Amino acid sequence: MNSWRDRFSQFTGKTRFVVCRLFVHLAGEEVAPLLGVLNRTARSAIDADGDIQVLGEGLVEVCNHLLQYDNYWQSAANEGDVFWNEGEAGDYVDEIFTDSAERYLGEPQYSTEVDDRKSPLSLPVTRNAIVMLAVAFEGEVPALETDLANISALKVGLKALINLHYQQKLRAIQVHFSPAQLGDELTNEQVLLNFPELIPL
Repeated sequence: MNSWRDRFSQFTGKTRFVVCRLFVHLAGEEVAPLLGVLNRTARSAIDADGDIQVLGEGLVEVCNHLLQYDNYWQSAANEGDVFWNEGEAGDYVDEIFTDSAERYLGEPQYSTEVDDRKSPLSLPVTRNAIVMLAVAFEGEVPALETDLANISALKVGLKALINLHYQQKLRAIQVHFSPAQLGDELTNEQVLLNFPELIPL
């Protein structure tokens, strides 16, 4: 991403914004507990009403759990762009948010009903989970501005996200996941259909 435009804007003192999104696909019977972690951080984010510190803490927790679950990583992908205008970066963040939320079962549905007599006593357990992490930050982080579709690069990228939180450089944070709640299932066919950019690790 380092081009003549980057160097010129650096020379003129403009702020460099990076917006990037990571996809991590995990597979196996043991991935279901990760959905509990994701739902807990999602509820905290909603309660925090956009507080970047709370969102960052949730991002750190999700990244740490993903790093612990590295044995279950199946495929990954990442994308992003560099902006010298905060408004354009914000528009791209909104675009990514909409796309992530529209992915198969990517939006949690928090029910207020306590008793649903039609619900089964045991819930099906999904063997697939996909986590979508999107961030916007100021500056330059080579570990996130490269192809992350291999295990070692992905580990370094997740650690870079954690560091960005502690360096207080994050300007926007989004965490989406599919399926969005326990009991929903994401089949192999749905993974292929709704996440075509994934590359096997």
